[in-house]
Amino acid sequence: MPAATPGTPSLLRAMNDRAALELLLTHGPLSRTRIGHLTGLSKPTASQLLARLEAAGLVVATGTDGGRPGPNAQLYALNARAAHVGGLDVTPEGVVAAVADLSGTVVGGFELPYAEGAEAVAQVTAALDGAVAAAGLHRDDLHRLVIATPGAFDPQTGRLRYASHLPGWHSPTLLDELAAALPMPVEYENDVNLAAVAEQRLGAARGHEDFVLLWNEEGLGAALVLGGRLHRGWTGGAGEVGFLPVPGHPLVRQVTRVNSGGYQELAGAQVLPRLAREHGIEVPEAPAAETGTGAPAPGSAAAPGPEVATAVALLRRAAAEPEGPHLDFLRSYATVLATGLASLVAVLDPELVVLSGAVIGAGGDPLRTLLQDELAEIAPSRPRLVAGEVHERPVLRGALESALAATREEVFDTSR
Repeated sequence: MPAATPGTPSLLRAMNDRAALELLLTHGPLSRTRIGHLTGLSKPTASQLLARLEAAGLVVATGTDGGRPGPNAQLYALNARAAHVGGLDVTPEGVVAAVADLSGTVVGGFELPYAEGAEAVAQVTAALDGAVAAAGLHRDDLHRLVIATPGAFDPQTGRLRYASHLPGWHSPTLLDELAAALPMPVEYENDVNLAAVAEQRLGAARGHEDFVLLWNEEGLGAALVLGGRLHRGWTGGAGEVGFLPVPGHPLVRQVTRVNSGGYQELAGAQVLPRLAREHGIEVPEAPAAETGTGAPAPGSAAAPGPEVATAVALLRRAAAEPEGPHLDFLRSYATVLATGLASLVAVLDPELVVLSGAVIGAGGDPLRTLLQDELAEIAPSRPRLVAGEVHERPVLRGALESALAATREEVFDTSR
């Protein structure tokens, strides 16, 4: 089919179709009159548009708009089942998979704990099949899949870098093997980058073109969004701030071999017990991790490792009573966090810094306020620090949002 030229009827129809679909996605069910009003189209043109989209399977009639004077108006909604996407969050503890419909509603999920010796392709297919089955679908029903991993696949070599702690994911032929096993287009993205996608589309960074997301869970990482787009770097390693040399910790050498660096050693989750003891705070035992295979409970998160669980417990307790030793403990942690964050601020000068991940989140407003004050002392500019708003599996949510954005571009383009 030849490409439509500017100003042709087919191009104008496609533009109107897309505008209507975006409105239905944003507002929910709308009447023909309302769609016409919001798009500026006449009633006959709006009627033709809806008939065209209904015939294409992209909209469905959903009832009438009652409760108003005069005849009830027919309502139309986006057909959420017109397309489905998948997202996977791969961690050293296992793989969490989810399937969402075109509206973004999660319709199936599955959690697969890591098994010793498990191959990456087997992990991906098993987790994905579990989520697809929970959604009442088949693999072939997915339009796109986005896989989140620590580190990043080097675009020059295809090998996973910056994530030596992820077992079974370092074969040079892995991407080819996954492509052969999966029938849909597959994209791979760094996990922290996808947390930033979730915040940009649904959370604290909506409407912001330049921001940094600082993540702290099993490791320290950052996502860099410049001019509204993720900045990944030459090898995909932009934002791997855990490797950043920082004052306050001896220089770490052979960083990729030890999978750590100065900022990680200074401010990672593992330092919280030591800081707490220095201020006379008792360190609780880490809660035992729960394991099992099946669909994740709504709103639940994969069980954190013991270091993260202990750090979260300490910070939550301190944030609940930010006085005396607890306040000193929070201030000490704010100082080490600010030490690395100041370097990012000096180089990037972001408008906003989103604080995300279980560890930073556990410190709540008290830690954020102290971190803002520390940053103002040692950084040349003063970006606003905000807490992340996407709390339910932000990495997985970002994978789904990334897959949905590309799929909607395809599905909503009725000129194809």
